[in-house]
Amino acid sequence: MDSDRSSPLGQDVDVPAPVHANIGDEEIPAANHDTDTATTNGYADTSLKKISKDLNPDGIKIEFSSEGAEERVEERSVAHTIQTDGGDGLRDVPLNKLNGDTQATAALNEHPAPSDHVPNHDTSRQESEPAVSQSVAMPEPRPVSLPDVPYSPASPPPLPEKATVPTTSSALRRGSLPHVQPNGAHSAASPSMSTYSLASAPSPVGNTHRRSLTILKGNPVSSVLITSALEAIAASREAKKSTPLRETTQRALELVRSDLAGDQPREIFEPLRLACETRSEKLMIASLDCITKLISHSFFVDDSSPHLASLPSPPPSPGPGRDSHSSIPEPSLVDLVVHTITSCHTETSPDTVSLQVVRALLSLVLSTTILVHQSALLKAVRTVYNVFLMSNDPVNQTVAQGGLTQMVNHVFARCKTVAAFESTSRESFTDPGLSGVPSRRASVAPSTPDSVPATSLPTEDRTSEAPASRISSEVEPSTTSVSQEERNEQDVPVSTSSEATEFSPADPELPEHEESHMNGSNNHRLLTTRDLFLKDAFLVFRAMCKLTMKPLNAESERELKSHGMRSKLLSLHMVLIILSSHMDIFASPTSIIYSSSTHEATSLIQMSNQYLCLCLSRNAVSPVPQVFEISVEIFWRALSGLRAKLKKEIEVLFHEIFLPILEMKTSTLKQKSVILSMLSRLCQDPQALVDIYINYDCDSEAADNIYEHLVNVITKLSSSTQLGVAAQKNTESAGTTPAPPMKSQDVNLAPSLSTTALGSPNTQDPTTPGLSEAHLRRQGLDCLVAVLRSLVAWGTGKNTTSDEPTHNIPTPDASASLDRLPLPDVARGSTPDIADDPSRFESAKQKKTTLMEGIKRFNEKPKKGIQFLVEAGFIPSKAPEDVAEFLLSTDGLSKAMIGEYLGEGDEVNIATMHAFVDMIDFRNAGFVDALRLFLQAFRLPGEAQKIDRYMLKFAERYIECNTQTPFANADAAYVLSYSTIMLNTDAHNPQVKHRMTKADFIKNNRGINDDADLPEEFLSNIFDDIVNNEIRMKDEVDAALGQIPAAGPGIAGALVTVGRDLQREAYMLQSSGMTNKTEALFKTLMRSQRKGSRMSDQFYSASHFVHVRPMFEVAWIPVLAGISGPLQQTDNMEVVELCLDGFKNAIRIVCFFDLELERNAFVTTLAKFTFLNNLGEMKAKNMEAIKALLDVAVTEGNSLKGSWHEVLSCVSQLEHMQLISSGIDIPDSRKGRIRKLPNEELANESRSTHITVAADMVFSLSHYLSGTAIIDFVQALCDVSWEEIQSSGLSQHPRLFSLQKLVEISYYNMGRIRLEWSNLWDILGEHFNQVCCHSNPHVGFFALDSLRQLAMRFLEKEELPHFKFQKDFLRPFEYTMTHNANPDIRDMVLQCLQQMIQARVQNMRSGWRTMFGVFSAASKVLTERITSSAFEIVTRLNKEHFAVIVRYGAFADLTVCITDFCKVSKYQKISLLAIAMLRGVIPVMLNTPECGLITSGPHNIGAEDPMIKYWFPVLFGFYDIIMNGEDLEVRRLALDSLFNTLKKHGSSFPVEFWDTVCQELLFPIFAVLKSSQDLSRFSTQEDMSVWLSTTMIQALRDLIDLYTFYFETLERFLDGLLDLLCVCICQENDTLARIGTSCLQQLLENNVKKLSVARWERVATTFVRLFRTTTPHQLFDESLRVEIDSSTPEPQETNGTSTFDRGRWSSDYPRTLTTLNDRRRIFKQIIVKCVLQLLLIETTNDLLRNDEVYHTIPPEHLLRLMGVLDHSYQFARMFNEDKELRTGLWKVGFMKHLPNLLKQESSSAATLVHILLRMYYDPRPEHQVARPQVAERLLPLGLGVLQDYTKLKADTQAKNIAAWTPVVAEILHGFCKFDDKAFARYLPAIYPLATELLVRDSSQDIRDGLREYFLRVGYAQGIIEPS
Repeated sequence: MDSDRSSPLGQDVDVPAPVHANIGDEEIPAANHDTDTATTNGYADTSLKKISKDLNPDGIKIEFSSEGAEERVEERSVAHTIQTDGGDGLRDVPLNKLNGDTQATAALNEHPAPSDHVPNHDTSRQESEPAVSQSVAMPEPRPVSLPDVPYSPASPPPLPEKATVPTTSSALRRGSLPHVQPNGAHSAASPSMSTYSLASAPSPVGNTHRRSLTILKGNPVSSVLITSALEAIAASREAKKSTPLRETTQRALELVRSDLAGDQPREIFEPLRLACETRSEKLMIASLDCITKLISHSFFVDDSSPHLASLPSPPPSPGPGRDSHSSIPEPSLVDLVVHTITSCHTETSPDTVSLQVVRALLSLVLSTTILVHQSALLKAVRTVYNVFLMSNDPVNQTVAQGGLTQMVNHVFARCKTVAAFESTSRESFTDPGLSGVPSRRASVAPSTPDSVPATSLPTEDRTSEAPASRISSEVEPSTTSVSQEERNEQDVPVSTSSEATEFSPADPELPEHEESHMNGSNNHRLLTTRDLFLKDAFLVFRAMCKLTMKPLNAESERELKSHGMRSKLLSLHMVLIILSSHMDIFASPTSIIYSSSTHEATSLIQMSNQYLCLCLSRNAVSPVPQVFEISVEIFWRALSGLRAKLKKEIEVLFHEIFLPILEMKTSTLKQKSVILSMLSRLCQDPQALVDIYINYDCDSEAADNIYEHLVNVITKLSSSTQLGVAAQKNTESAGTTPAPPMKSQDVNLAPSLSTTALGSPNTQDPTTPGLSEAHLRRQGLDCLVAVLRSLVAWGTGKNTTSDEPTHNIPTPDASASLDRLPLPDVARGSTPDIADDPSRFESAKQKKTTLMEGIKRFNEKPKKGIQFLVEAGFIPSKAPEDVAEFLLSTDGLSKAMIGEYLGEGDEVNIATMHAFVDMIDFRNAGFVDALRLFLQAFRLPGEAQKIDRYMLKFAERYIECNTQTPFANADAAYVLSYSTIMLNTDAHNPQVKHRMTKADFIKNNRGINDDADLPEEFLSNIFDDIVNNEIRMKDEVDAALGQIPAAGPGIAGALVTVGRDLQREAYMLQSSGMTNKTEALFKTLMRSQRKGSRMSDQFYSASHFVHVRPMFEVAWIPVLAGISGPLQQTDNMEVVELCLDGFKNAIRIVCFFDLELERNAFVTTLAKFTFLNNLGEMKAKNMEAIKALLDVAVTEGNSLKGSWHEVLSCVSQLEHMQLISSGIDIPDSRKGRIRKLPNEELANESRSTHITVAADMVFSLSHYLSGTAIIDFVQALCDVSWEEIQSSGLSQHPRLFSLQKLVEISYYNMGRIRLEWSNLWDILGEHFNQVCCHSNPHVGFFALDSLRQLAMRFLEKEELPHFKFQKDFLRPFEYTMTHNANPDIRDMVLQCLQQMIQARVQNMRSGWRTMFGVFSAASKVLTERITSSAFEIVTRLNKEHFAVIVRYGAFADLTVCITDFCKVSKYQKISLLAIAMLRGVIPVMLNTPECGLITSGPHNIGAEDPMIKYWFPVLFGFYDIIMNGEDLEVRRLALDSLFNTLKKHGSSFPVEFWDTVCQELLFPIFAVLKSSQDLSRFSTQEDMSVWLSTTMIQALRDLIDLYTFYFETLERFLDGLLDLLCVCICQENDTLARIGTSCLQQLLENNVKKLSVARWERVATTFVRLFRTTTPHQLFDESLRVEIDSSTPEPQETNGTSTFDRGRWSSDYPRTLTTLNDRRRIFKQIIVKCVLQLLLIETTNDLLRNDEVYHTIPPEHLLRLMGVLDHSYQFARMFNEDKELRTGLWKVGFMKHLPNLLKQESSSAATLVHILLRMYYDPRPEHQVARPQVAERLLPLGLGVLQDYTKLKADTQAKNIAAWTPVVAEILHGFCKFDDKAFARYLPAIYPLATELLVRDSSQDIRDGLREYFLRVGYAQGIIEPS
């Protein structure tokens, strides 16, 4: 601090250095004695210039918007001075530290103060142990003795010289001290005392209040108040000694007596000032009392100076010996008054004087007409502050504390008050130099202008008001001289040393050239009154914050009564009071401070945040409970009111201080408790909670997920069983008792901080016992539940605008579960903010989560992590530069993994490492500093190769960045860096025994600098640096700070720790690191704020309810653990209720947002806590859990979904418990388990009305559930019912509680719409299916009876047409009949149905169908009485209710039912009666009007076609019997009935219906021939054979007969019939094949005249296909003749028929046969084909020899048939001629004899010859046309046959000769019939063959033929003449 500054009063002063408090600056002198002036009378004066500059070094020029409403501030008395204008009680607020050591201050003049002039204060206790922390407890009021001071009712009563003032809060509130009213009126000291009100005071804006006395203006103030004081002064001994005092006193008395005093205030004030300087206690008290009264009457409003309008307020302080040549303007009267009053207080001032000083200053500051600004204001505040610190009287201390509180409150309150006036009247002064006419306001109140030109401030004022807004660097860059204050605040220095005090340690003065530059500016920003008030408020706030930053020494920390501690506590309380009462000023966007140089606007919060944050960072880690507690409260105030303005700052404080303290093992229980108390309030504020989530957890720029971290920490605290080292103690530390928790309602009323109060042994609140783990757990649980309540209030509040379904179940107790503990108020509006887009925050949260996952993967496996981050887009590409930038700039990455990744030897890793190092800036850094910086970016790996690569690159980069180094090249830097690393390891590794010396280090590094040595001093400095300061990573240092030092082994180690608080030491070490780190972060933050607006710091205010979903999703696991752990461990019912409330709130959230996994987890956990499955262990808390679960069921039923199962299981178990406790024997499937009964109290509780009614409401209110919720409810109830039944086993008294409830809820929900009921019955019906078929008949009987009751109830309701609900709800009867083998159960089913028919037949609709289904099922029962009973019911229904059955669409079901009875195999009598009934249905059906078959006419094919609806079911019934009937006789009757019915009624069938009959009934009878799948219905081969040989053959014949009967109608289906016959003919079954060919022949012969040409073409095609299909081409397969080992295992042959197809028998058949069985199977099939081929030839021969057929078939189709016959002949001839082939087949076992196809060859040839000859001689024209083609086939065939016949040998080929003889005879006879021309033409070819026949021993037929031939030859050749 400068020592050569001149006094503004023009005289040099030399003063001692008093005890002082620092306010607004580095130092604030408490009092100063002017020793120069006191040469004769000992009076002292004070340099106001120095003081004003000390108090306000910045000289800020301020402008504040006039917006804002007038706020009323209650009037308050001096007795209320420690209350704030907010009216609320002062909470315990963080108190910051002020060093109580006496310090010497610089002199106020150019001469320095004597360094040895230090007040004698005892400092011997500074190093002692900390004293016990005690809470404030004020003593009882003591009587007040008043001095003999002149007093009038119109003046305030003077304070006693040695007044004993009550010091308790209650006494202060009762107004034990008088209060100075601004208008001079006295306020009586009474409990109802009114308090000072700015709103009610005259306005400083529009008021023209003038000072006046009774003798002048008639004001009610007697002149005696002044004259008595002046006369006392004049009569004093001091006045006689001092001429100036005597003269000025006489002058003032003359003015008073001549009524001129009102216009000469300075003349009146001068004797009072001089009297105060006499240091006479009596004169000082009298003067101060008079000054106080005059202030109250606005006497000191100074308007005598014409230039004051252009001066700031206040101007410099005056001095009595003012230099007339000084350029400094005359100080204002206000400054003189302030200076005079403050000078009265020194260290040695009597207590009465100090009390009067406080009274006078309070009256002055609170005055609404005499406004005190800036330096004068700070001086007044400082003086009261010093009175509090230095006074030894507890009364004075308490009064000073209260006065300071009221002063601070007034400074801030007037900012809000004046805004109302400025919004309506905004007048300003202009610089007299710019305007010749001063404003009218200036003449009224010149000392308090509304506006002061920012450019008109004189140099002196600029000096005292250096702009605080220089934080934002307002000074232009061209300014060559910048003050130290500006330089410091531009850089926001944050000292990491514990000695650091403030941001701005200097007291700069603005340089002259800068002043002139600023004064010359043309930008005139006029400061309004509110601007000045706002500036005052900022200065006071900054001063208080700086006072809190003063460090405490060890003694102060232990001694609460020390000056430093009391100063810190008071300043912290002041900061808290400011934030508590005047938060709106900081938060208001109109709170603007303007730069005095650039006029740049800066918000008040931006100006203040750095001081507030450093205040917190330095005090929030304090081990002193009181300091810590108030700091936490300040943080809460900032969080609750300024979080939108301090987004990053709050994040830093949370992340670096408060959450770590909660997690630290070394922090005390008290600290954790205080933080939890603060967090509890946060958790109770839904808006704040959601804001924290969206601004931090959803912000990828945020370092931590604050909300998620917060919940995790709270959970650990609420459920942990051990909280670390601190948990072992119930008190804070040795000898320290924790102060009671601060109450939020007392935040505006600070506790007494007097030495008496702080030193009292009874300061601890007796109601607050020592903290324990249980207390912390309870606090954590409170926080968790508060979080859940807030989420419920925010997410499911009444104002929610959601598409989600609301769950409003109108129950008497619908909201009871949440009414026990009220939800916090929800500030969220009904319309979400546009900026609050949940999808954006969700995306941001997902992005952040992905980034965290990428970081996690990198920290596990770097390469995979990099790959993941590149794919996710966090790293733009795999380029080394991009990867390196990410590794260097991303928090959270493991330094070790970075080192490992970059140290790898792959090219990519090396390139990335080079890019990484190139991004580190080593410019202007020393070698070791650069190495330290380099090694902070990653952890150096341990492998030498990796270290080598790192050091090489480091050396290269270091040399690149620094050209001026001692290194000749990079190699030298590389070697030295490597050597330095080795030195660091050698010097600090505890395993190294022989450490390297400095000489060794220098020796090791010789010659490395290009064969030269590095400077020895350089190496020596490196060695010292490394040895003294190990190169360690910051992470390692921080981790080491948290470790409690372990005691060494043995007695020595134990002795070392004796008397030491290791926990406290470890905490102090950790907290120091936390503070340094936090302040470093704040420093970086402030710099970034100065660079411009930060978009990433935008604060979003939540307004949408959807945020609750992701908030709960990230926190539900710890929340579940946090509320279930205490519930499990404790029996405390308060804790139990709290946990259960948490469960209910959590379940409400998961239900509202439909979070399935979370819902299941919470409901399941809550259900487990009911202990209903372990009754012996049940406690009272478990009953409460049951109640909670029932509450959940009632209130959240619409959203429980799958969790209904747990709820209903508990209800079931509750009923089970009630039965057991009642003594009822309940079956238990768990055999051998000892059942434990609950105690009697719990048993009675379980039967209480509360539980019984709640459990019943679960079911009785089910009809309020939504359509989807009732589905889940019923499904769960069914599951629970089944579990009950299963647990009962076969007991005669099974548990059927839930089954009964199912019936009940069915009744309750009868009113639901059919759609919902259908969905319900899908579940209920399935359950009844299960239950009715249970093995326990008692269960089945009960279920059936319940089902019957429900069915009877349902049948009461009329069912509309086309609905099928009756059908559905009767289905369980059908299922039971089918699946329950108990005949009694089945019989009961029939009885139930019979009862329903008797009682509800008139309402039966779709239920008929299900009933017939039941009877059909009964027909299959093997119990005769069941089948007979069912058949009797069906018979009766058919007889009595046929028309009704038909009307409601059950005719088909009736026929199916009758059909099923027809198929009964065991009881043939019933079957025969049933088939008779089925036949009898037809005439009844035809005569029933409902069937619509009486009238004939065209029918529409479709679902409503009566043919399909009625005829088809009957016909299908016959078909079903034919196909599936087991009794042969029944099948025969059905077959006859079917075809007889078709013949009888078929004439009335439409063609379309015939189509249906053929496709659906007739042809499917033979489907077994086409598909082997239909064979599955036959149980044995014998059954199949019987069915094929009887039923199917008869059916085929009947079918052919039916076709013949209705050929005209069925001709269109001929193709299908032919296909069917083909399939039949191609069977391996010889009988079927023959029947098929027989039927084919019969079909053609019977309908030969009805076949058209097209049909003949189809017939010919059929024959062609048959011949080709049955041709055995495989005979020529060479693979069949390959030998196969007969030892190959043969698989079993399959039974049944097989069908041939062309593809299967084509020539491309697989050539390789692997087994003998395959070959045999093929041989068998070949033989069958040969047989079928021969059968076809015979059929063809028979057909064509039929004259009717021959004459009908067209010749072209005859030729096609001849073609296939010729092919068959040629195939057989070729095979017969290939003897080698035949021999080969014989050898492999094809046949037992040599195979041949002689019969096929001869038969086909005979048929060919016969038909060709007949065609040849057919005279019809169409045959004549085809004669050439016939001849072309006939002649080669005949000649070939004759030629082959001549070669036969009679002795060996007798069979061949016998087979061919008829053919040869027919050929000869045919040739003989040729006409002459043809005979002659073919004679040459035939004649030789005929002559060959003559030599053979031929049969008579051949000889007759030869004879005829040769006769014809004779006639043809003329040998024989015709007769």
